[in-house]
Amino acid sequence: MNFDLRLPLGIMFGLFGAILVIFGAVSNKEIYEKHSLGININLIWGAVLLVFGAAMLFLTWRASKKAAPAKDQKKKDAR
Repeated sequence: MNFDLRLPLGIMFGLFGAILVIFGAVSNKEIYEKHSLGININLIWGAVLLVFGAAMLFLTWRASKKAAPAKDQKKKDAR
């Protein structure tokens, strides 16, 4: 059984990041002027979460790519 926690983490952070980026891009700019010194915090942290989610998905893909040749070698050795 091979469970890689990076896959669900990457999906979750990627979705949350996408939601924040979209909300930050389409929301009213006056909200940020009044409450956060003009900084669109939703857009910034959404981008951070997207990058982190993409990194987790990349690491999952890279680990599965490295593990695939080892599985193939085991099948050849079993014959």
